[in-house]
Amino acid sequence: MNPTSDGTDQEHESALLYRGTSLSQLADRALELAGAPGRTLIGIAGEPGSGKSTLAERLLTAIGQRRPHFATVVSMDGFHLAQRVVEERGHGARKGAIDTFDAEGFLAALQRVRRERAGTVWWPEFRRDLEEPVAGALEVAPRHQLVIVEGNFLLAAQPPWHRVKDLLTETWFLDAAPGARRERLARRYIHYGFTPQAAHAKTTGVDESTSALIRSSANRADLTLTEAR
Repeated sequence: MNPTSDGTDQEHESALLYRGTSLSQLADRALELAGAPGRTLIGIAGEPGSGKSTLAERLLTAIGQRRPHFATVVSMDGFHLAQRVVEERGHGARKGAIDTFDAEGFLAALQRVRRERAGTVWWPEFRRDLEEPVAGALEVAPRHQLVIVEGNFLLAAQPPWHRVKDLLTETWFLDAAPGARRERLARRYIHYGFTPQAAHAKTTGVDESTSALIRSSANRADLTLTEAR
């Protein structure tokens, strides 16, 4: 998965300033977990704008410097329902809410990644420039013994999402600074063509409801990373 930058490198670094935990320590922890038999899946969960994809990509780079081609990153966002389907269901204004994703499809893909280690599993990618998922865009190959999975609802307690956590080796929750999180989110929307007014409406509307749901199950995480305030 290729990260899309809509800010400076300094902004990306700020998203990784977690109290008491460095990127190197997180890479150490991931590689230690990957020492167990089987494929290791590490989940990075958090609210919209919490820095999940940024941390996932930086963690992948840190691991790749030690174990090239050993790890890869996939996202829950690839299981967004198509825009047409969301609109036909009357959920266009709520895109990104938990019921606008294919939960069962996501679970099935996680099960395949855990089970099918001899061949490639192709994973869908959400393209923000298209606002659509693209099938078969990301390769989870046999060489990828560590898979970093990032997404909003990895810790959700409601069915069928409650089954996700059991498919992950360990799940980390990003406890983002609220103000910084909202600012990052609004900048992202504006970068992808939203007006400032529309970005504000989405950030303070459906995204706040989604954030409340995500935080309600944050205590299920194995590790909480708190962003420096």
